[in-house]
Amino acid sequence: MKVMIVEDENFIALELERIAQEAGHQTIGPVSTVEQALAHAKRSDVALVDLSLSDGLSGAQLARRLIDRHGVDVIFVTGSPENVGHGIEGALDVISKPFTDERIASALSRAEARRKDFDSSKAAF
Repeated sequence: MKVMIVEDENFIALELERIAQEAGHQTIGPVSTVEQALAHAKRSDVALVDLSLSDGLSGAQLARRLIDRHGVDVIFVTGSPENVGHGIEGALDVISKPFTDERIASALSRAEARRKDFDSSKAAF
């Protein structure tokens, strides 16, 4: 699965990249702005998205566009999970910082299973 890392803090971005790669996924990025993320959206299956990016509190708006326009699954990874409220429709998970390797890998595993289920149900038609 192709995982886009959308995070403006370099150390966190590198940790997310390492976790995703160790879980057997290809990574795209890291990217730190909405514009960069949208440029890579067509190549991504899932995105790990922070709410606060280098171009402001733009993660929620980015997520909406990734989900609606590009069919990218979104997992929020944020230090402010309360700002997601009751969630954003279509987002798969909200993970609080600090996170564990297991928590990220588990969310990616669920995203991959969901994507496989969706793809196999499309093939049935």
